[in-house]
Parts: sequence; structure tokens; C-alpha cells
Amino acid sequence: MEIFKEFRIEAAHRLPNVPPGHKCARLHGHSFRVAVHVSGPLDPHLGWVCDFAELSAAFAPLHEALDHRYLNEIAGLENPTSERLAAWLWERLSPRLPALSRIVIHETCTSGCEYRGPGAPASAA
Repeated sequence: MEIFKEFRIEAAHRLPNVPPGHKCARLHGHSFRVAVHVSGPLDPHLGWVCDFAELSAAFAPLHEALDHRYLNEIAGLENPTSERLAAWLWERLSPRLPALSRIVIHETCTSGCEYRGPGAPASAA
């Protein structure tokens, strides 16, 4: 079974490696929506996979590091695409959440990415 908890991050960034004239090279911001998923068996006594409070506690220091920040100034996010943000979050959450199964980033209401960790096979198109 898989559960998730969503978090909101308001942050500014620019993409330094896009072609000249690309709109994302300019400073802009997003209301990122981040879904943190964990999977595992249903605990027969507690009736859950994981306490949602555990997800909140694991994400809290990352929220503090990212929310209302300029992402390009954060080590490891110098080119802060949604894909890089998902991998950055995975690196920091996976030690705290061993059952972490995926991170979904919604950069806008219609665009985002899904990351299942460094060892996961790429999705077939």
C-alpha cells in the first residue's frame, strides 16, 4: 500500500542552463506542490502504513530550507529544475523515511515530475 502527504513551497528560481532567450532563464517563482509517498505493508495493529506526522516531521527541515527562498542559492540546486528538486529532496528524505517510494513535484497546476529514486527504472513512454 502507498500513502502520501502533500506540502507547499513558495520559491523563486531561474534556470541558468536553458538556451538564450528562454523564458525560464529569467527570475520567476512557483507555488510548488510536493507529494511525498511511502509504501509498505499495512500495520495490522495500527491500521496504517506510516503515521502522517512522521512524514511531516521528516519534511519540516526541508520546507524551512526551501520555502520563500531563492532556490539557485541552495547547495545542489544551482540549476533548480523540478527534476533536480525531486532528486535533492529524495537524497535528504530517504535516510529519514526508509519506505520512501516516490516524490512528485507539481511546478504549476499542469506541469511537474515524478521521481522514484536513483535505482528506479525510467518509465517507458
